[in-house]
Amino acid sequence: MRKSDQAAAWAVYRKTAHGKVSQPGGQGTVCEQAEWEEMERDNPGYHTLVRANIASEPEAEALARDTSGYVPPESRPRKSKMPVQTAKP
Repeated sequence: MRKSDQAAAWAVYRKTAHGKVSQPGGQGTVCEQAEWEEMERDNPGYHTLVRANIASEPEAEALARDTSGYVPPESRPRKSKMPVQTAKP
């Protein structure tokens, strides 16, 4: 069984680098819940928790992308490549 299949819960957080928390809308980071709890125990409040106890890794990954402003390609408005023709009088 893969390690990711064994995890009971996942967490998404924003990293702190050089004493600054990533900007709102910045990429979220995914880890197992136990890893988050260990980071908090070792250095309380250093990183910012977005959400804890997420049921699945795919759900956590989606949340991490959503917190970054990610828009899936199928949701983006498409630009028309066809020139617009105007009616002649």
